Amino acid sequence: MFKAELSDSSILKTSFDAISSIVDEVQIQTDSEGFRLDALDRSHITFVHLELKSSLFDEFICDEPEKINIDTDELMKVLKRSKANDRVLMSLDEGNLILTFVGEATRTFKIRLIDIEYDSPAPPSLDYPTEFEIPFTLLKDSIQDMDIFSDKITLMVDQENFYTSAEGEFGDANIEYLHGEKIDTKAKSVFSLEKIREMLKADRFSEIATIYLGNDMPLTLSLKMVSEDGELSFLLAPRIESED
Repeated sequence: MFKAELSDSSILKTSFDAISSIVDEVQIQTDSEGFRLDALDRSHITFVHLELKSSLFDEFICDEPEKINIDTDELMKVLKRSKANDRVLMSLDEGNLILTFVGEATRTFKIRLIDIEYDSPAPPSLDYPTEFEIPFTLLKDSIQDMDIFSDKITLMVDQENFYTSAEGEFGDANIEYLHGEKIDTKAKSVFSLEKIREMLKADRFSEIATIYLGNDMPLTLSLKMVSEDGELSFLLAPRIESED
């Protein structure tokens, strides 16, 4: 038996808004500790991890581990129908994921589960030379600024500042942010701006983003709830060929 109730529907909505932009289908794994998913996009450029602990939920019952294979677009279509003050109830029944939104009215949706052969991917173990935090809104604004001129973005960090920059045919843009972290080296990589933009759809998950950056290394972007009951993280391969 699987049953979960969450008083804040925006947690699921903001998570899967980002996830559905990256992967078409996922396997959500549930057990008594909560639920999690690990997925890799078709081009093997972006890895995504979501973990929501049972303590986050108002009620969470999972008698035995379940694997919920679902189309992310179909799930997102339903989640978009939730309203700000709705409670969301989740359960499984005969090959369906059932979502019920309880608010001014009670609305129930059944989403057919899909058959997929799935081995949960695991991210590579990486030793990053730098790690720092940045306000999520500032990071999102920086990406929108870069998007004016280019489809790729350079991320760089040194002892004092975090930099984003983009160069295009019609102009360029540069942002500096004083990070206030103890960093004793410099790191720089180039990434697809579109891929980062997909990640940043999760703008209600956390007010702070933790960035892990190295020279020509993948970018790891981690969003953690203040309560530590949930984490949404992404790993994005660099565009090394773009550094010319």
